[in-house]
Amino acid sequence: MESFVIEGGHQLEGTIIPQGAKNEALEVICASLLTSDPVRITNVPDILDVNNLIKLLKDVGVKVTQNGCYDYTFQADEVNLDFLDSVDFVQKCARLRGSVLMYGPLLGRFGKATIAKPGGDKIGRRRLDTHFLGFKSLGAKFVYDAVRNVYQIHGYQLKGTYMLLDEASITGTANIIMAAIMAKGTTTIYHAACEPYIQQLCHLLNQMGANISGIGSNLLTIVGVDRLHGATHRILPDMIEVGSFIGMAAMVGNGVRIKDVSLRNLGPIPDAFRRLGVKIKVEDDDLVIPHQAHYIVDSFLDGTIMTLADAPWPGLTPDLLSVLLVVATQARGTVLIHQKMFESRLFFVDKLIDMGAQIILCDPHRAVVVGQDHHIQLRAGRMTSPDIRAGIALLIAAMSAKGTSRIENIEQIDRGYQDIEKRLNELGAHIQRVND
Repeated sequence: MESFVIEGGHQLEGTIIPQGAKNEALEVICASLLTSDPVRITNVPDILDVNNLIKLLKDVGVKVTQNGCYDYTFQADEVNLDFLDSVDFVQKCARLRGSVLMYGPLLGRFGKATIAKPGGDKIGRRRLDTHFLGFKSLGAKFVYDAVRNVYQIHGYQLKGTYMLLDEASITGTANIIMAAIMAKGTTTIYHAACEPYIQQLCHLLNQMGANISGIGSNLLTIVGVDRLHGATHRILPDMIEVGSFIGMAAMVGNGVRIKDVSLRNLGPIPDAFRRLGVKIKVEDDDLVIPHQAHYIVDSFLDGTIMTLADAPWPGLTPDLLSVLLVVATQARGTVLIHQKMFESRLFFVDKLIDMGAQIILCDPHRAVVVGQDHHIQLRAGRMTSPDIRAGIALLIAAMSAKGTSRIENIEQIDRGYQDIEKRLNELGAHIQRVND
């Protein structure tokens, strides 16, 4: 197991470029399963979750060519359908959360898939009901295999239909879209997720010959087609990494420029930090975060305490609440962080409290942060990363703390952040990767 050893108190200065979006990469790479033609994808992030998905696709028989740095071509013209039903495949899927996005394209193109419970973050229950209900609406049948604890799903003649999703699940929407692309007739998906990465998936599929309308809204209409062909696609910058860099620059920055952020696809993220008082300048498609001697939390118009809560797009992504919470510990003022979607995602705040942060954990979903305005510097500590986003939040806290901290289980951070210690050290951080 590897850990980060972080010497706190060093300021960041300079320019950093965000990686390609993790969540979009998982979706569009899986979309290559829908055609036998080559699909070229650029700006693919070099992170653990994506690399493990690529390895899994190779095991399935997908031909993967690396054309250059972050540039891949995928060709699924010789998929091994027998391997898709093997114990080896099921075990590998169970260790990788992103494997869930293979089920829609496998069902849509080949009419069958074997579904295991996927791995990933330890942030509470993440149900797959939306995926299953969508597949059933299209005519798929499920058979439970108790011996292997998997579901066999069959749908050789999927038919378009109207469906109202029970929740605006991002992966559920992506899976249902990919399953419906070649279904007979028209599929209407209401209450669909509409994040930029879902929009990107739809644009790629339309390039491949699909017929999807309503992109960017929560009402998608898909007219089934007989086949798809190859295409070329570039992945957006990762909005969560952009938000993470804003948080780092606010806490320990001495002038940081975040380049090429695709501002129009960041939604409410910059304004969420501005509500904490963080100053952000926009220059073309860059964000410039000047040194923040102080940042003062806004209040609502009636004077009540500011609340930051997650919501489906175009609301605030839950993936950034951990970072916003850490940034709030050194603001001037008080803020309520309300994490509505995952019941275990705020438990990492115990580590911040140990470091000297003034936080009241009200329940599994709400935490009140009393900002210290740099009057009380966080103390160094020894911590374990429970998930990707809590891991990066703890890293930010350690960079601002007095003394040397250690973060264990950094594989969780590696799942979502590319060469993070190298890139931050180039800005002035002191982070060392060590083997335990």
